[in-house]
Amino acid sequence: MRTRPLNGIEKHRYLELYHRYLQYPKWKEELAGMKDTVQSPRAGKRGAGTGSATESLVIRREKLRKRCEMVEQTALQAAPDIYKYLLIGVTTEGATFEYLKALGMPCERTTYYRSRRRFYRLAAEKDL
Repeated sequence: MRTRPLNGIEKHRYLELYHRYLQYPKWKEELAGMKDTVQSPRAGKRGAGTGSATESLVIRREKLRKRCEMVEQTALQAAPDIYKYLLIGVTTEGATFEYLKALGMPCERTTYYRSRRRFYRLAAEKDL
């Protein structure tokens, strides 16, 4: 993996953020696959947890929704003009500048990388 630490963010903190946001597609997938209800427990079986399954589902769904929303809002804050491309760039492994440009990103290399650095700085400040 060839990642370069960013100015103003310690190397290991940057790598932590980098790997965290690569999980974004899985968060979205899990969130989309969650049902509104859970099946009733089978007779005679009791869960080890103290809360209901529905309560756990709601808590997990809300946690995932907030994570996704925070990533999206940070990308929007970092670069409103190229938000959707920046979001792909920071949440998809191997999404290079050339790949994003082929998707139709309307900016040049310097602008994109400046926006990407701003995204990670904002994320580090927010401690997402």
